[in-house]
Amino acid sequence: MARKLPQLTPENSAFWQGGAKGELLIERCDDCQRWQHPPGPICRACGSRSVQSRPVSGRGRVYSFTINHQPWTPALAVPNAIAIVELEEQPGLRFVSNVVDCPVESIAIGMAVRVQFLQQDDVWLPLFVPAQ
Repeated sequence: MARKLPQLTPENSAFWQGGAKGELLIERCDDCQRWQHPPGPICRACGSRSVQSRPVSGRGRVYSFTINHQPWTPALAVPNAIAIVELEEQPGLRFVSNVVDCPVESIAIGMAVRVQFLQQDDVWLPLFVPAQ
């Protein structure tokens, strides 16, 4: 399914292209050691400019989710799960993605998931599948 792709910038390209190496890259502050997402030029916790993209485990839990039944584009399969995934590296380190490769009825808050990448052009979209 073709998805709308993000515009790549110097600040976000590591996140969107880390999947080429099988890595989910999230920014971490060298000064206070906090992870942050979305990427930005300064640490939102301490104001430091020493932030760098670093690989994380790619494991997390479904923090919240909704099941979409609206086919917003002809290529969009429905139903599909839109989820907020909290990564295991830090409480509150969350982002929106999709849970795929499982029946939507089996998705639950707290469900363990792991990242899987979908390549489209020069972007590797981080999606999540149930952890085995």
